[in-house]
Amino acid sequence: MAIPLCSSQFALLDFIARRQALRLERDGLAKVVRHQKTGVINRVVMHRRPGDPHPTRIRDYQGQAYSFEQPLEDGHHCWKLRPLQGGRSESTLAPPELRPILLRVVLDCLVPAR
Repeated sequence: MAIPLCSSQFALLDFIARRQALRLERDGLAKVVRHQKTGVINRVVMHRRPGDPHPTRIRDYQGQAYSFEQPLEDGHHCWKLRPLQGGRSESTLAPPELRPILLRVVLDCLVPAR
């Protein structure tokens, strides 16, 4: 009977025989997941090895956050913009060469009053 072999990120890689699943478990390369009552092997999950990529996170697709919630001394929170060039500048949020581009984006987002 074929047993699903999954990566450390639970992506289906292949189907293997019971003998191969037990060998992977014995060699410490994978975890064999068994049915709780019957002990039948449900799937085999490979262990993450050094050099394997980290699992992808939603943050990887969202990119850098340019605004963040900042706690104030009185207990309230406000949104603060993160400077585009990095650092902690309170007044220079964008370097001079990016300001016209940033201004154009902001103006394009405005909705004309009716």
